[in-house]
This record gives sequence, C-alpha cells and structure tokens, in this order.
Amino acid sequence: MLALRKATAAFGADLVHVDAPAAPGTGRVTVAVAAAGICGSDIHAFEWTPGYGFMTAFMPVTLGHEFSGTVRAVGDGVTALAVGDRVTCWPTVPCGACAACAAARPQDCQGRRIVGLHADGAFADQVVVPADNCRRLPDGLPLTVAALAEPLAVAVNAVDVAEVGPGDRVAVLGPGPIGLCIAFVAQQRGADVLLAGLDDAARLDLARRIGIRHTVDLADIGLDDAVRRAFDGEADRVVEATGSARSVSDGLAVLRSGGVMVVAGIHSGSLDLDLTGFVRSKKQLRAAHDTTARAFDAALALLAAHAGTLAALITHRRPLAEAGAAFELARSRQAMKVLLLPEAAASRETER
Repeated sequence: MLALRKATAAFGADLVHVDAPAAPGTGRVTVAVAAAGICGSDIHAFEWTPGYGFMTAFMPVTLGHEFSGTVRAVGDGVTALAVGDRVTCWPTVPCGACAACAAARPQDCQGRRIVGLHADGAFADQVVVPADNCRRLPDGLPLTVAALAEPLAVAVNAVDVAEVGPGDRVAVLGPGPIGLCIAFVAQQRGADVLLAGLDDAARLDLARRIGIRHTVDLADIGLDDAVRRAFDGEADRVVEATGSARSVSDGLAVLRSGGVMVVAGIHSGSLDLDLTGFVRSKKQLRAAHDTTARAFDAALALLAAHAGTLAALITHRRPLAEAGAAFELARSRQAMKVLLLPEAAASRETER
C-alpha cells in the first residue's frame, strides 16, 4: 500500500509502497482510512522545525493523525467495536503506568505516544490503532467531515483551558484550522469573539462564511486598536494559535487585569516576558496542547450538529498519491484544511 513516511531528520517526507499491516494485536483494530487531514504538526515534521527531533528514534514512520475510516479487522479482546464500524481516533496513546494515567489524565502522560508521530499513522490505506482510542461516529456524519474531529477537539480543549463563558470578550489570534475552530467553539459558548489574522484575507473570509461575526486583518490595524473597537475595552480571554512568540506578547498586552491567555500554538522561538508587569497585572498565562476525552466527545457532538457548516473548513481534497503537492498547498496561507484521500477513498470521491 502507498504511505507517506518520514524517514530522515531533514526537510520532506517520502511516498513509498509498504506492506499492508499485519492482523491487529490484542486490543487493537485495523482501520481502512477514508480521509486524513494535514495538521500543523505534520507540517512541522515535514519541515523538520525545532522540537520534532523526538521522532528520529521512531523513523521511518508514517505520518498522519487526523483521520476517519471504517474498521476492517479487530484484535483479541476488542468487544466495543466491530468490523464495519465508522470511527475516528484520538491519536494520543498513554503509557498506562504513570501517575497521570492512574489519575485518569492520559493527556498529561509524559510517556504518551502519538499515532503519526511516534507510531505509524493514517497517511496510508490502513492504520492499526488501539481500540480504546477510537470513537464511533454519529449517524449521518460524513467520513470526510469526521476527519475534522481531532483538530476540533484540540480547539474545544483550548477553550476549556481558557474557561470561556457566555459574554466573555475573546480574542483569538491566528485564523488557521485550530484558531478558526477555537473561535467557532468560543462563539458557540456565547462569547463575543474577535478572530485576528495577518495578511490572511482568504482564511478570514472563510471564517466569516462559517459565522464568525468579528474578524480583523492586522495588516490594516494594530491588535490593540482592533480589540478596543470590537470590545470597547480589553479582552477577558486571549487564545493564541499562530506559532509566533510575538503573538503571545501582543495578546498579553490586550488582556485585561486578571484575564486569561492560552497559548495553543507550537513555537520554535522563546518568549521575553516582563515578569514584574505580568505579576502586577495578575494576568494568567496557560498552555493548551492535545485534548481530553471529554473534549473529544464534545467535538464529535459539535460536528454532528454543525456538519454542514464545519465542512467548509475542508478547502482541498487530494489523493494520497499527490501528497507532496498537498503539503505545499497546506503550507500556503490560501488553504484551510487539506485532506489526503487513500486510493480507494479517492476513487469513491471521484465517483460522486
């Protein structure tokens, strides 16, 4: 089968033919991949940016962790899933032996492994994953839209960490897939949301089309002025999803005293923070990474309720055989979510 593999500690990834996976082991299932999204983490791995050196020990490894598909085979001990079930997957596999795992906080397990980064992922026809990580899809939810479950769950978790509530004034920095999903989730919770980008006309236009009421391109106005115009004051919450350390500093500057800022982007740079001013303003700086079981289930419910709206996030669908071009597209600022479709899935899409 065809697979997109990261084989060397350098820029790029390779499309290669590999053997189909063996029968799933105890507690595991084989999933026939229907669609797999290119995530920011995949792009970081592809570009080999700082912070992804941990992957070297697991290479060669098939990339891809945002996916949906159909169960093709089940291993011994699997009773909650059956062949033919439509599923998506939380790609975080905890160690099961640490204090965080014992406390039912698998997202905090420091020995966790991520499907598609530490273990073979879904940029292939099939992937083998733990059955416990799979979630059955709600009836009627298209498989392609279900591939958005993982990034939407990441957004739900970021909004949870920010403790966003009705009436909160929330500035979201970065209109990429995660930032746009954060804005959508926060708005669903009754917050007054401003989504900000920089030279991001196409993605901000898409945000407005899915119902984000307030957007701003910071090429035209400073963040401070934009926030004050939108909220007639400072923000109660700021969520950063840009990957730029400067955005964290800018976000803290527009946050009210006692407000909460959540950093959700992956950063290769460092932050220079005026600690005295930070302490005196009593602002809170938090980090959100990955998701939780509760947030994943909430994301599936949101997808089921708003599938028609959220499907607009999928701006491009490409066959897995065109993965190189698809990655170049995903690295541009003109795409929102690019899906890779294995050969069989791509054929079905063409037939439609």
